[in-house]
Amino acid sequence: MQTLIHLFRNNIREYGMVIALVFITALFWFLTDGVNFKPLNITNLILQNGFILVLAIGMVLVIITGNIDLSVGSIVAFIGAIAGVLIINNNVPVWLAVAIALLAGALIGVWQGFWVAYVGIPSFIVTLAGMLIFRGLTLYLLDGQSLAPFPESFQKISSGFIPDVFGGASIHIFTLVLSAVLSIVLIYLDFRKRKIQLQYNFEVIPIWITIAKLALLILAINWFMYQLALNKGIPTVLVIVIVLIIVYTFIMKNTIMGRHIYATGGNKKAADLSGIKTKRVVFWVFVNNGLLAALAGLMFAARLNSATPAAGNMLELDAIAAVFIGGASMAGGVGTVIGAIVGGLVMGVMNNGMSLIGVGIDWQQAIKGMVLLIAVGFDVYNKNKG
Repeated sequence: MQTLIHLFRNNIREYGMVIALVFITALFWFLTDGVNFKPLNITNLILQNGFILVLAIGMVLVIITGNIDLSVGSIVAFIGAIAGVLIINNNVPVWLAVAIALLAGALIGVWQGFWVAYVGIPSFIVTLAGMLIFRGLTLYLLDGQSLAPFPESFQKISSGFIPDVFGGASIHIFTLVLSAVLSIVLIYLDFRKRKIQLQYNFEVIPIWITIAKLALLILAINWFMYQLALNKGIPTVLVIVIVLIIVYTFIMKNTIMGRHIYATGGNKKAADLSGIKTKRVVFWVFVNNGLLAALAGLMFAARLNSATPAAGNMLELDAIAAVFIGGASMAGGVGTVIGAIVGGLVMGVMNNGMSLIGVGIDWQQAIKGMVLLIAVGFDVYNKNKG
């Protein structure tokens, strides 16, 4: 019991939000009589929140460096407008339009990263200006009108599903096979990590806790994948998000770049004295965020099947809220990709659940605001206590 308490205290940021996600999900299961656990609703939850999770991955890196980006919602709209003008108005091939849109997002990141990193203007001001600039450019490109529809090949970015190579009729067999393979891989990786820690005489948690944790994780994954298999299988959006989670988690945990990002946010002066080129780190973090915002913009436009001037409105606040709810710190230097995803899922499950039980948009906004305030207050309390 003492081991469990010690483990929880040392990982309170990580485990606290996972427990909160489980609690919120269970609460809405009770309030909706299980509707939120139905396969169709779970699939819709992924489709509705995939682009927010992509934004949260980019945003968490920015916030870890001690900065913030208020422009991502406007970038989402601007990139959707670029895609609409290219594909719908000018019949540009979808693959080329996607490439141009992603390049435009990266160039936006270059623009904002330059002002923040090399000129020294606070990120709040630069990205607030960006919010206005790119919203204005969106209105100019679209002339205040919506463009629709996109071709089916473009829509599949947000509405497509991985085909079942096994030809399942009533259930998506490929999803079940992938779930089993994923479970085996997770077991192997966890025990391999434990073996390496023991070889180097590192402190490890008791084996029974490792087995219990793995059992709960695998049970959750297989249940989740089974629900997807009962509908249409794995959405393309989920594949995009999982690939990004794996890539960015690896970067932040296992690369020099990841360590430099944490060092820059933790103590910029100390990082400078250590030889870290902090300006370059901040610059590339903004370039990366522009690229991921562009990807989210394409996903959002594909989801709506239109490019509209109002697209992406308030999405920057959803992304920022997801990052802070997921355990990132306002001061910088703290935060994880997984935490941002958990925070995004908390927001998504709350939005979906409140809509299912008929809570009005006014109260939805108020409740989300309170959750954000409580999450940041919890972070400040733990920091002061420590």
